Amino acid sequence: METSPALMNSQWRKSSYSGSTGGECVEVADGCPATVPVRDSKNPAGPVLLLGVEAWQAFVEGLR
Repeated sequence: METSPALMNSQWRKSSYSGSTGGECVEVADGCPATVPVRDSKNPAGPVLLLGVEAWQAFVEGLR
């Protein structure tokens, strides 16, 4: 599985609650219409999940 060039050039960010010890973190990319790209911060060249905005919002709300 390859990451599309458009996503490879995206600005990825981790939660401000993530530590700097390299633990299990996910990163998200902004600026993609109707989707939220999500990847494993330990494997930035690995697969990317594309979640619908509503699914991402429900996931984040479930964490709170």
